[in-house]
Order: sequence, then C-alpha cells, then structure tokens
Amino acid sequence: MDYQALADQIKHWAKELGFDKVGICDIDLSEHEPALQRWLDAGYHGEMDWMARHGMLRARPAELLPGTLRVISARINYLPPQAQFAANLSEPSQAYISRYALGRDYHKLVRNKLKKLAEKIEHEVGQLGYRPFVDSAPLLERPLAQKAGLGWAGKHSLILDQDAGSWFFLGELLVDIPLPIDSPSENQCGTCRACITSCPTGAIVEEGVVDARRCISYLTIEYPGIIPEEFRHAMGNRIYGCDDCQLVCPWNRFSDLTQEPDFHRRDKLNNADLIHLFAWDEQTFLRYMEGSPIRRIGHQQWQRNIIIAMGNAPYSQQIIDTLEKKHGESQLLDIHIDWALKQQRQQITYITNKHQRLIRIVQKGLPRDA
Repeated sequence: MDYQALADQIKHWAKELGFDKVGICDIDLSEHEPALQRWLDAGYHGEMDWMARHGMLRARPAELLPGTLRVISARINYLPPQAQFAANLSEPSQAYISRYALGRDYHKLVRNKLKKLAEKIEHEVGQLGYRPFVDSAPLLERPLAQKAGLGWAGKHSLILDQDAGSWFFLGELLVDIPLPIDSPSENQCGTCRACITSCPTGAIVEEGVVDARRCISYLTIEYPGIIPEEFRHAMGNRIYGCDDCQLVCPWNRFSDLTQEPDFHRRDKLNNADLIHLFAWDEQTFLRYMEGSPIRRIGHQQWQRNIIIAMGNAPYSQQIIDTLEKKHGESQLLDIHIDWALKQQRQQITYITNKHQRLIRIVQKGLPRDA
C-alpha cells in the first residue's frame, strides 16, 4: 500500500465532501496531559463534570478506539454571509447569537461527512478500523488539529489558521492505518493580546487558558443555573454564546465564508428582537429551533438568557410589562426577572433625575450645558 498516495487521496476526497482542510497526525498527546490536569484541578471546567470524569482519556485516542494509529483531523468553515457582527452587538434591543449557532447543528452534519470519508478509505484499503468524532467523545481535538497542521492554539485557546482565522468546526476520524503525518502548525500570535483584553468577563485567565466559569459561552449554553450577578452586565445582549475573542482577532480578517448552506443564518434569527424571542412559548421554541444547536439548552434557559439581555437593554415600558407578566412561573426565571426589572427601573430614575435637572437649569435661565 502506497500510504502517501492514499493520504493525498484522502485529502482530495475530503475536499469533495465539503471539508476546507484536512491533516493527519499521530496519537501522542502526552505532552498535553499536565496542562489538562492543571486546568481540571483549578476547577476551570465549572459544572461540566463529564470533563473531569473522563480525565486523561481525552489525551489518549487509542483508549477510545483500540488499535488507533492516526487521527485524520478535518475542518469546515461556518461563518455565514451577512454575519452582522457589529450590527447585532451595538443594538441592545436585539439578540446576539454566536455565529456558529445561526444555522443547522454541525454535529451530525460533520460526523456524516467524516463517516463518508471513512467509507471511501475502507473501499480503497479493505477492512478499516475507524471512528468519527465531533464533540461526541472525550478527545483533545485542538491539540490534534495543531499536530495535523490545521492551525495553532491561540491565546483564547481556539485553533487559528493564517489563511482562515478561526471560524471553523473541527472533526476527527480515528483510523488504524499508518498514514504519513503532516507537519504541525507554528504559533503566530506573537505579542498580540487582543482576545485577552477584549473578553467581557475576563475569562481568559492566562495565555491559552480559559476559566469556563467566567466565559459567556459557558454561562449561556452549558450552565443551567443562576448566573452570578457579577457577569450579567457584561453579557449585554449575548443570549447564546459569545464571539468577542474571535471578533477582535487580526487573523480573522482573512476568514472565508462557509460554502455549506446549512450553516447560513435562519430567518427566525435575523435581527431578532428580544421581546419577540421572549414571547415564544416552549412549543414555538422547539419548532423554530428544530435542527439547531440552540435547541439543546431548552426553553427555560433560553428565556433566562433573554431576561438578562432585557435587563441590559435601554429602558422600555414594554420590557417591564413583559417581565412582570412572566413573574411567578419559575423560581429560576424569577431571580433573573427581579434583577432585570431593577436594572430597567434604575434607568427610569436616572432619566427622571436628568429631566428634572434640565428643567431646573432652564428655569434658572442658565445654558443647558451649565
């Protein structure tokens, strides 16, 4: 078997299936085990207990699939046309949703592509031991992607590529054939710290290390409980995920748009008004979010996130009325509603005081800017 020719053919097939880049690496991740253990020991995984439960299994692909010799790491761009980054973030009455979640859930889509790739390889070599993964097992996918030459781990911990930035999904195909490996990517972040300084909640506690407990993506997606007050203002209008560390990254100036129509923005999430989204009952939420990654957080968590965003929005009597009507349906929601109503009413007080001050200034015949 000419494994170099096969590796070249695999990359060609991957392109045909819609992947934007593929690399191959060995399975030795032992150098990453100490950092993984330190991260777990620090509690940075928050309530994602499964991360601690699997422990070092994440760094040992051969324990997931005995006989594994190589990992085929693949990436696919997801940045949709008309992403409207600044427009959504600068309009606090609208919801900001992480760009990766605007279209169809990527897990099944990418996994199916990896399975098709494996079937092509199997047809070529005969019997093949393989297993595809897309966030579906304890596996250190980013170190594998770096070893396979798909990019380097940025200071925000995401994989970056000089030709594509970071707007892409990763998937892995474990195989039991000795394919030639690709050269790992070299880190090119240099002295840039834009992602660290721009994080709204200071979640990037050191270069390449994220404390999930402070991360807006974790809080809005993975964490089902009461969001600590110290993070609520910083969340702004981000109701599902956060892209700030990617938005400021200079390498993302070179990002390509996705060629996968399923990753395009859903009409229901286009310029989505907070009050409108909050009005969805559970059945409407489940119907509109069918096939979306957003669906898995459930209706109550969806509403919790929107409530915080409404608390951060400019004063609106409609928001106050909407929140008051919802009060009493859920203890979890009530805690966030009370906070949001307080924020809205504080704005009333501020506006009223400012208006009264202007009246006094005019009555005294003084300039308005006195």
